[in-house]
Formats: sequence, structure tokens, C-alpha cells
Amino acid sequence: MAQNIYDDATFFAGYSQLPRQVHGLAAAPEWPALRAMLPDLTGKRIVDLGCGFGWFARWAREHGAASVLGLDISDNMIGRARATTQDQAIEYRMADLDAFDLPEMSFELAYSSLAFHYIEDFARLVRTVHRALVPGGHFVFSIEHPIYMAAKQPGWMTHEQGHRTWPVDHYASEGERHTDWIASGVLKFHRTLGTTVNTLIDTGFVLRHLEEFAPTREQVAQCPELVEEMDRPLMLLMAAQRNGTYES
Repeated sequence: MAQNIYDDATFFAGYSQLPRQVHGLAAAPEWPALRAMLPDLTGKRIVDLGCGFGWFARWAREHGAASVLGLDISDNMIGRARATTQDQAIEYRMADLDAFDLPEMSFELAYSSLAFHYIEDFARLVRTVHRALVPGGHFVFSIEHPIYMAAKQPGWMTHEQGHRTWPVDHYASEGERHTDWIASGVLKFHRTLGTTVNTLIDTGFVLRHLEEFAPTREQVAQCPELVEEMDRPLMLLMAAQRNGTYES
């Protein structure tokens, strides 16, 4: 079972104050790049993996999606999402992404924002998504870039005592990592870029786009503190498609 740090009161209080949780997608620097990787949403059935407060689910419906199923392990997240959504075509359910299942060929798009680095069995998750998509269905997601992951494996000490470092320590050693972010002891799972890409390919996805996110000059001009994100990629954005004839 994935760690449910979001139902820790201290963590959730701090997390709720992050700009992207207060102001939504517009406050996420990577959102324009991730949005550009999405297909036309008109009429599509979507599953949002790690839906959080439901920002994407609501946006997707506003842009033509037929329905959105939002899944999250956190009761706090699901409660906030339900409280801020008045749309019968959006459903929120609690689910552990390390153990969940979905009906076969039920969605045209699977989407996720910054959730999969909390998942231990990424291969199982990818297989589950692949089965749940129709042929030609799209899979678009973002994760923390593995070069900038939580940098402390059990028994290791890093330059910053377990905080994210640049570059990541022991990059080639995949597995459990711990970091202090808002609260102490946040559990994440490190995978190399090659493992992430090859897991998609081996499962039957065609890679459509990969972006190692960096802010634009315009974004840095508007928010100068983003300049440090030009030194190393903070996030990895990926778009893949299930083999098949459906392309729209």
C-alpha cells in the first residue's frame, strides 16, 4: 500500500497552502507544457490518477470531456475535491494506486500529475492503465524528474540529510527513498529515466512526447525564483499512446 502522507494533519495543512493548491492549474509552472501534450478532450472518458483537489477533473469537463473519474488515496483530498465540484459527470473515489484496478477499455485518456513517484510498483500501474485504455487511448503524466528525486535511501546520508539534492545521490540504485518535505519521512520511489520509458514501451505504449521541464523566459521574468529551475530539470512530462487505430 502506498504511503498516505496526505491524511497527516500537519502535512495536509502545509500542502493546502502551496500556490498550485490555492490557485489551481494556472499556478503550476509546468501546466502549459503538460496541457500542450493532451489530446482534444471532446467526448472523452478520462481517469485522473492522484486527482488531489480535482483541479484537472473540473478543467477537463470545461474543455469537453464526457466524464472524469478521479482517484486518490487520501480521504482529505477526496473530501476537498467533492466539496468543490458540482458536476455529476465527475466522480471521485478513494484508491491506492499501488493496488487499484480499472475496467478494461473504459477510457480514452489517463492523466496524472506528480503522483507516480509515490508508487512502488510502477510496472503494475502501467499495465493497469494500458488495459483500461481503448486502443489508441492516451496516457499523459508528470513526475518528479529522477535526477532531482528524494535523495536518501535507507542507510544513506546525503549532502542535505535526506532533502532533494542536485544531482540525486546513487542515481542508478532504484527503490525506496525518504525525504523531508512539509513533513518528515515522506516516502517516494526512485526509478531511472530509462526504467520509466522502457516500462511504457514494454507494456505496449508508443511514446509520443517526453519533456524535461524547464520554465520559459517569460515565466522566469514573471516569477524570478524560477530561475533555479533552469539549472536542472525538476519534472519529467510524458505522453504515450496505447497501440491501436484510434488517434484523435
